[in-house]
Amino acid sequence: MEKRETIILGTEEKDIETAAQIICRGGLVAFPTETVYGLGANGLDGEAAAKIYEAKGRPSDNPMIVHISSKNDLMVLTETVTDDMRKLMDAFWPGPMTMVVPARDAVPRVTTGGLSTVAVRMPNHPAALALIEKSGVPIAAPSANTSGRPSPTTGMHVLDDLNGRIDAVIMGEPCQIGIESTVIDMTSDVPMILRPGKLTKEDFSRVLGKKVELDPTLLMRPDLNRQDGSLTETAENFHPKAPGMKYKHYAPKAEMIIFEGEAEKVRMAIAEAKLERTEQGEKVGVILYDDNNPEEAAHDFFAQLRAFDKSGVDVIFASALKEDGVGFAVMNRMFKSAGYHVIEV
Repeated sequence: MEKRETIILGTEEKDIETAAQIICRGGLVAFPTETVYGLGANGLDGEAAAKIYEAKGRPSDNPMIVHISSKNDLMVLTETVTDDMRKLMDAFWPGPMTMVVPARDAVPRVTTGGLSTVAVRMPNHPAALALIEKSGVPIAAPSANTSGRPSPTTGMHVLDDLNGRIDAVIMGEPCQIGIESTVIDMTSDVPMILRPGKLTKEDFSRVLGKKVELDPTLLMRPDLNRQDGSLTETAENFHPKAPGMKYKHYAPKAEMIIFEGEAEKVRMAIAEAKLERTEQGEKVGVILYDDNNPEEAAHDFFAQLRAFDKSGVDVIFASALKEDGVGFAVMNRMFKSAGYHVIEV
């Protein structure tokens, strides 16, 4: 694609105004949210939204989340707002929740990844909300990274991937949460989580007073070709209903291996593997998390992967977290980052 100058903006009103003008004329602006940085374009302009796929190298069947600045803006995107949707909006917006709802005809299919549904979120970040409000349009915005790479949690992460490929970056503080929003499908009687995040199945069930399901693919690991460790053709051709559902995603440049098992045995196994690889002349990165603090793991994970990329490690060894609550969401990203390369100890 054509190289362009990427403007660096702050979060002052004049900067937000400049960014909004770029959005309104069909350009691309990366901006901070409480989860990760998003790469935004006018979500109602098919040509503008298509530029996001081009800049990221993103598969066009991967839906984008459309960001709004007011709960009332949901009606611009869908004709259907149920009592359950209202309960979730009142409880979790603004915040790290994305709802999948039936899309109006006005929403371009390039924005929805070809689906008749649209994923919608109201972020809990002053710069993001100001940008959407100033632009006067819903903003389609997947994570502001090259497709398949770890999601960006700082403005510098965005520039590492997209400098010269987008029009502007709003540079804010590092993202507070560090992993993407929870995506919940509200198009059927039983709400279904398509992508885990900080908000859990229990959080939604408590507010709705009813059962909430997990998409079955979240509990499955893909079949692997044991000869080379690559994903099978079936897994690679998987068509997602929400962002982040691809089996190989969020990947660092280095090989990554997850160690699962009892904590002390995992630490010993990682220490032995590190020694072996170091003796072979390789540079090794290690990620060890505390099961009692999954929020810290969520905040740090993508940033750690990017730091290892910067330092040029050859392999990353990571300890698995307990798969409940926020830990389940972190492990969803960790498994995909490693291409499901797991060693049981």
